[in-house]
Amino acid sequence: MTILIVTHSKDNDAPLSVARALESRGERVYRFDTDLFPTALQLSLDERGAGRLSGPAGELSLEDVTAIWYRRNSTGSAIPQELDAQLRRPSVEESRRLVFGMMSALGVFQLDALEIVRRSEHKPLQLKLARALGMEVPRTLMTNDPVAVRAFAAECPGGVVTKMMSSFAVYDERGREQVVFTTPLTSEQLADLEGLDLCPMTFQERLTKAVELRVTVVGERVMAAAIDSQALPRAREDWRREGAALVEAWRPYTLPEPLHAQVLRLMDALGLNYGAFDFIVTPEGRHVFLEVNPSGEFMWLMKHPGLPVDEALADVLGGRAARRLAPKPLTGA
Repeated sequence: MTILIVTHSKDNDAPLSVARALESRGERVYRFDTDLFPTALQLSLDERGAGRLSGPAGELSLEDVTAIWYRRNSTGSAIPQELDAQLRRPSVEESRRLVFGMMSALGVFQLDALEIVRRSEHKPLQLKLARALGMEVPRTLMTNDPVAVRAFAAECPGGVVTKMMSSFAVYDERGREQVVFTTPLTSEQLADLEGLDLCPMTFQERLTKAVELRVTVVGERVMAAAIDSQALPRAREDWRREGAALVEAWRPYTLPEPLHAQVLRLMDALGLNYGAFDFIVTPEGRHVFLEVNPSGEFMWLMKHPGLPVDEALADVLGGRAARRLAPKPLTGA
């Protein structure tokens, strides 16, 4: 019996840490680096959903797979870029369809299934569900309408920040990565809003912060850590700007019991077994929900403050802890 870890060869040490935790529990692990498919790894699948994987990690009979950790996907990335685009695009798409079709056809527990992850990524859905559960959420507007943005800003006396619903980076002329962070909206930008007709953005009321939280949930296990994002000027709007400088400053944090229960109910509603939540804690002690990332990173939290995320993942993947098998309707909220 084997746990299949679906990732890519340039991933960080998270798959290795979870694999070690699984192996310490007596589980066999097979790592499927999707960037090696189809160029350096072979996958065969028949009409029964049976087949095999063969590559650098050896050979695996798919009938031996008992659970899947779907972490990252880079299928087809090694298909030569110089290949005619009319041929490369369908080659990548067919490869992706086979990989995701295989995971679906196996019919085993997945942490988490692609369709669950994709649905859970929708920020409007997250905010609506969190609010229905009684969590405090910031006033938010997602739009491409400049008039609506200015009206919204007028209702936010503390100011407005802008962000994107998807995480991405742009690259300067030297090829250096420039991540798009949460940014305050200046009066000049509010008057201009150039480019909004080409790309909608998210606007939220600007909140005063005491600390920020990353709450990692695996199954029924809730692990919270806090960072004083106000300690460094460049981190005050988005701690990720100083992520490296602050990495050793994360501390354990205990959630208020009502919020602990709400977090688990939101995981139930989304059907997620893994989620990385972001919260703001205001100076008055209010806990404000920002988002939950169904594929968020966690390795730095294993080091500082030492959260056992890999152990929790191994317990759920190995069937030693409770699993969510589907989203649950929100009732009694």
